[in-house]
Amino acid sequence: MNNLKRKTIEHIIALEGGYVNDPSDSGGETNFGVTIAVARASGYEGPMRDMQESVAFDIYAKKYWDAMSGDQLVRLSEAVATEVIDTAVNMGTGRAGRFLQRSLNVLSPGQALTVDGKVGPSTVRSLLDYLRVRDEQNLVKALNCLQGSFYIELAERREKDVRFVYGWLKHRVGL
Repeated sequence: MNNLKRKTIEHIIALEGGYVNDPSDSGGETNFGVTIAVARASGYEGPMRDMQESVAFDIYAKKYWDAMSGDQLVRLSEAVATEVIDTAVNMGTGRAGRFLQRSLNVLSPGQALTVDGKVGPSTVRSLLDYLRVRDEQNLVKALNCLQGSFYIELAERREKDVRFVYGWLKHRVGL
């Protein structure tokens, strides 16, 4: 297995922590950041409190890393790959992909990626083209700006999320 894949997923699992069942959290019962809905959709049927870290790792690898073309992204930029995968875990693969595509479109003059959330060959090629002439740090800043803005907008729409914004910004934006 790719060492950067392992490092990225282990980092996200460490940030997420262990078992949580906060009734105010829209994700519901989670363990290692994996929601009960994602666990069940991934074939895990046991109690969430008992889910092993290795199960969470496998879910992250398949549902987020593989779905976001993590192997291809990390070959181009570890920082971008880490940010995109972490955003996918927190906000879904579609939103993370759209954030990347939107950022590449505005930071790369003449870019015309379809903003569909699917990180496939066109998005990977666009990232490669971007990195040939511009720096990864500014792209990561753009991704973080979109992520932070989304968290704030979410809390503005759903008062119950206000209590989570500080932690989201502290732990998820600007990793």
